[in-house]
Amino acid sequence: MQDRPNAIELMAAVRGFLEADVVPSLTGRRRFHALVAANVLAIVERELTREEERLVDEWRRLARLLDVTTDPPPRLELVRRGVRELDEQLTDRIRAGEADSGDFADRVRAHLRATVLEKLRVANPKYLEES
Repeated sequence: MQDRPNAIELMAAVRGFLEADVVPSLTGRRRFHALVAANVLAIVERELTREEERLVDEWRRLARLLDVTTDPPPRLELVRRGVRELDEQLTDRIRAGEADSGDFADRVRAHLRATVLEKLRVANPKYLEES
């Protein structure tokens, strides 16, 4: 573990500097690029802030959907791998036509909706406020 400031705090500081000091002093293409850079830092901050919680939630949704009865893996990297593996299982079942209709199809749509909403909370939370 690193001392403070941690990675999230460093990104927030750079983003704040870009937004408060750099962007107002620029015009045109450079201003646009500085705004894009600040937005990228905001996305990474949101991703890192809740990454483990978000992945465990996704793992649990997938596990319920696919009738997996084990607990989530104990480490973040294992949860990442587990989500990828469960995603592959779900993709195979969708391709096989199992999600075309019925209860499983309804549950797949609910899972996908929850996953997309969570991704929007990271990538563009303002979009959720507008809709």
